[in-house]
Amino acid sequence: MLKKWLRDNGMHISWLVALIATLGSLYFSEILHFAPCKLCWYQRILMYPLVVILGIAAVRRDYKITIYVLPLTIWGACISIYHVLLQMGVFKETGTGCGPIACDTDYLNWLGFITIPMLAGTAFILLTVLQYLTYRATK
Repeated sequence: MLKKWLRDNGMHISWLVALIATLGSLYFSEILHFAPCKLCWYQRILMYPLVVILGIAAVRRDYKITIYVLPLTIWGACISIYHVLLQMGVFKETGTGCGPIACDTDYLNWLGFITIPMLAGTAFILLTVLQYLTYRATK
């Protein structure tokens, strides 16, 4: 039953996750005027194309696209995890590090632990899991 649901909806849900993450990052920068740091830009570079790639794959029911999506989501998750650890103080920026905006800048802190990189990381991890499970459900 889960396999059928994933075959029918997995790509569409993945597209929706990527779309929400993209619109969220645009909202933070364009509406709330939070300037993105270098690591935020790297995460955006990896997330934004996923909206187009997953949208096309969902319409065409192209499950083989996972092979192209997973490298983007896994790299994005790794960058997000590093960014969260940087904000938590586990790692320290060296020199100018992240450019004009420090990567440990914390514009958003909901409930004491939800930050923008954590939101991005959650989206990347969710996309990775969804894509893997959807691909497996088609085999």
